[in-house]
Amino acid sequence: MRYLLIYDISHDGVRTKVADACLDYGLERIQYSAFLGELSKTHQRELWLQIERRIGKHAASVQLYPLDEKSWLGRRILLQSEGVEQA
Repeated sequence: MRYLLIYDISHDGVRTKVADACLDYGLERIQYSAFLGELSKTHQRELWLQIERRIGKHAASVQLYPLDEKSWLGRRILLQSEGVEQA
C-alpha cells in the first residue's frame, strides 16, 4: 500500500531522526516534512513504532495516510521553477 507521512516536529534532532527512519523504510521525501512510498503492513507498523520511539516525550504531530489506487490516480501535482509563469 502507498502511504503519505507528514509531520510537524519542532525539535531539530528528533525531526532528523524521524526523517532518517522514513528514508530507512524506503519512503521518498517529497517536501521538507512529507514522505511518500510503498509500505507493507509489517513495515508500516515497524516504522510507526520507530517514529514513536524517536519522538519519545517531545512535542510532535505525525500523520500517516494510506493512499488507495483511486486516490493516487486522482492526485494533482504542480511543479514550478522560480521565475517561470504558469500558462
